[in-house]
Amino acid sequence: GVTVLKTVAGAGRRAYSLDPAVESVQVYIESDGCPLNVRIELLQGPENTQQAIELYTEDGSSRPFFCVINTPGSGNVLRIVNTDPSASIEAAVTPRTFGPGAQPEIDAVREIIIREDFR
Repeated sequence: GVTVLKTVAGAGRRAYSLDPAVESVQVYIESDGCPLNVRIELLQGPENTQQAIELYTEDGSSRPFFCVINTPGSGNVLRIVNTDPSASIEAAVTPRTFGPGAQPEIDAVREIIIREDFR
């Protein structure tokens, strides 16, 4: 499948509910040349932060951010928080690895595995 970048407005956030079959996700964040001021949170259960990344780069176009985050267990939500109130960013979160029994070769799995939620 094709990865689609989604806009996260200044001071906005976007959350992704992860299916328990997803064992890790790829996170990519860029901007149109403005600085990136972002907090990436892995939550397990309501507001229970398991892991957090505070991120800053002066130019999100020439220096975009990419990482892989392990997401073991169930009830995981990955939240991207744009902490800069004056600039939008573009972000993509896609499954990287799946647990036993998952069928990642089926393109529709991406749509089922990651469900977006604005918060």
